[in-house]
Amino acid sequence: MSGANLSASAVSRRAGRGRIDKRHAILDAAFAVFAREGYGKASVDAIADEAGVAKPTLYNHFGGKEDLFREAMAATAEQATAKSLAVVAGLASDVEDLSGVLADVGYRLLLCHSSDEAWALRRLLYAEIARFPELFERVWGHGPNQLSEALADRLARLALAGRLRLTDPVRAAEQFVALLTGPLEGRTVLGTRTVSDDELRATVAAAVGTFISAFAVVDEEAGGARR
Repeated sequence: MSGANLSASAVSRRAGRGRIDKRHAILDAAFAVFAREGYGKASVDAIADEAGVAKPTLYNHFGGKEDLFREAMAATAEQATAKSLAVVAGLASDVEDLSGVLADVGYRLLLCHSSDEAWALRRLLYAEIARFPELFERVWGHGPNQLSEALADRLARLALAGRLRLTDPVRAAEQFVALLTGPLEGRTVLGTRTVSDDELRATVAAAVGTFISAFAVVDEEAGGARR
């Protein structure tokens, strides 16, 4: 009896994992089709073909095209946010070369921001915001807020370590992200123009230079050098 119960439990777990995996595959396929075709031209048939599932299977997981769009956008946004948060987690408070570390973090954040998926996510959100106004907070508001809060925590630790002068870490974090991403929006024309690695690094260098000038602690004993 015990063996039978364990076997039934294992089968149930495998079935659950399989359902979750299939759901993820459908969401990935849906986002790929929406990014390629746009919401209006994308069809449920095309999404089912992309996912390699039967159309009824797709409807068993989601109510239809609108639900698919909402969930695919949210899932892609969560993945993008997770990548950016992993970058910020590497910003320690005991660094010697603050400018160098900020440049490394900034560069990797820009790589996340300028990935194909990230650009497609923003283009779709801008194009369909009137049809899906609730997605702004779910997709656009939630991710950047998480990033700002995580970065603010790291900047606050640097302030406590005597490396930065901050009165509002959250605002400083928002300003750092804006210095990084703001110039890129226009230069890439919403991701339709390729930006070279040199341009990315130049954008990061300018952002870090401005941020350090505004917030880094001056070491008077070192002749006014930034710490």
